[in-house]
Amino acid sequence: MSLRQNTPDNLHDTLAVVDTLYRFAAGIDLRDRALLSSAFTEDAISDFRPAGAKAGFEYPVLQGRETIVEALSASLNGLDTSHSFSNPTVVVDGDTARVNVLVEAQHVSSVDGARQYLMKNRHDVVLARSDAGWEIKHVIVDNVWRTGDPSVLAGI
Repeated sequence: MSLRQNTPDNLHDTLAVVDTLYRFAAGIDLRDRALLSSAFTEDAISDFRPAGAKAGFEYPVLQGRETIVEALSASLNGLDTSHSFSNPTVVVDGDTARVNVLVEAQHVSSVDGARQYLMKNRHDVVLARSDAGWEIKHVIVDNVWRTGDPSVLAGI
């Protein structure tokens, strides 16, 4: 791995890229469709299949900002969630950035708080710079470990 210079432009881009991930998480957790939408390009792709397979369910590849926002909003509707990001590794190359980041995703049934499912996932994210700032173009989610009741995710 090569060392990057911490120039003001590089640090600004790194912070802006990480902020995009925070918008993604906050959009889900706060059920804020506009905020969630702001994190994705119009033609974004979200691939949760690797993590879903390890959790025992099939989840299709989602294509397009509107499809991703609708699918995440609808499928997580009966859950209280909290997503925490850690250890982001950001590499910026012009108007493209790549991030590898760990995400802890807690899912709690809105009806029965005793039913919970906690996942530690690794996100491999490609972002594109636009006039609006950085946006997620492609994300692949794989699972590192999980604990709790996987049926909490049934139906998503």
